[in-house]
Amino acid sequence: MLSADLGIILPEIILAIYAMLALLGAVYTVKDGAASLLVWVTSGLFLAIAVWIGLNGTGINIAFNGMFVDDGFARFAKIVILVSAAAVLLMSEAYMTRRGLLRFEYPLLIALAVVGMMMMVSAGDLMALYMGLELQSLALYVVASLRRDSLKSTEAGLKYFVLGALSSGLLLYGASLVYGYAGTTLFSGIIQTAVHGDLSLGLLFGLVFLISGLAFKVSAVPFHMWTPDVYEGSPTPVTAFFATAPKVAAMALFARVMHDAFGAAVSDWSQVIALLSVLSMFLGAIAAIGQTDIKRLMAFSSIAHMGYALMGLAAGTAFGVQAMLIYMAIYVTMNVGTFAFILSMHRDGQPVSNIAALNMYSKREPGKALAMLVLLFSLAGVPPLVGFFGKLYVLRAAYEAGLAWLAIAGVIASVIGAFYYLRIVFYMYFGEERDDPLDKSGSPVLWGMLMASAVIMVVGVVNLFGIEGAAAAAAATLVN
Repeated sequence: MLSADLGIILPEIILAIYAMLALLGAVYTVKDGAASLLVWVTSGLFLAIAVWIGLNGTGINIAFNGMFVDDGFARFAKIVILVSAAAVLLMSEAYMTRRGLLRFEYPLLIALAVVGMMMMVSAGDLMALYMGLELQSLALYVVASLRRDSLKSTEAGLKYFVLGALSSGLLLYGASLVYGYAGTTLFSGIIQTAVHGDLSLGLLFGLVFLISGLAFKVSAVPFHMWTPDVYEGSPTPVTAFFATAPKVAAMALFARVMHDAFGAAVSDWSQVIALLSVLSMFLGAIAAIGQTDIKRLMAFSSIAHMGYALMGLAAGTAFGVQAMLIYMAIYVTMNVGTFAFILSMHRDGQPVSNIAALNMYSKREPGKALAMLVLLFSLAGVPPLVGFFGKLYVLRAAYEAGLAWLAIAGVIASVIGAFYYLRIVFYMYFGEERDDPLDKSGSPVLWGMLMASAVIMVVGVVNLFGIEGAAAAAAATLVN
């Protein structure tokens, strides 16, 4: 029995053992001298495990008496997490080396955070959920404050830690209420207590606290307050990581808890998530308009995009989960390209994040400006780019689930949000030319990531690279 369980969680075991052995090896040998090598090895391991999961994963496998679930839904989320983490790690190597920030701990903390995320998406029990969540969070608290000589970075890490502790308290309190009223921490046992869709008042309170704790992790309004400051204060590669893999893990965990533990009471939680969705979409769209720092703008953009993803979850259907998975895969791809561009913004060797610095950027770097234009249009949901189809899926899921008002609100928020994306395009193509232009970036990795993301946004309209079918199969294993 134990050997079968260990076989199911083998990818997580391999990644965890690698992180610990690499940490010990680096500490007792060359330390930061191995940092660049560790970045490439860790990225390669992420991609290898993603391929392994994609090729070998079949059926629904349960480990440790239901605490760990390896199904199509978890495998889809894990592949997106691993690939996006590998992409961000590769993008960060040149930037952090140039700034003197690349330490051997960085790729290993990312690896441990990814282990936590993989645990989160496979959680079948409230204790497994919390273990994965805290493993991810503790690693991210450290990388947020990686730039020890910067007050902003230290502030970002402290804010994330304090507010993260608050959200963990809310989630734990909700979990204790659910356990008290359901008599079990297993999702399969909790769902039996609401088999007729009738939740007791105590269980309902527990559900609300769980949703509050999870909403913090996806930075949904009103639990979004940490996002702009942490995005701005963290080193840019860390911000890029925050905007990709952890968002997928948190959203997948959200869906797992709602459907596996409370799937018989969709009407109870659908309204709450619909409210979080509409608040996130509008706050993200409106608050980003006044931003002058592109990292803070991307923070509010992420809040809005999580609102759209929550729209698919609020539908409470298999198609809604499919739409959410498609949206998250597209969102991560767009963000990888966008942050590759932001990482290449330098003047006299120093990173720049002021949007005004992009004035007439197209005159100096026409290819990169065009790629960024494609990504910004896709983020805004302009047809026929892939980002448009992501929004179309979640809008359709909401409409078909009887949430027409939410779909209409999503369209209005999308129109408002298009303004701040188009403003960046305006600066790049029509702004006043500056006397102190940005440096030309020489990093082939950043250039390659930017161009690849832009090409995917255009070419992907053909068949979404098969993501649609994979997401449908993943959703079917979660929502029966």
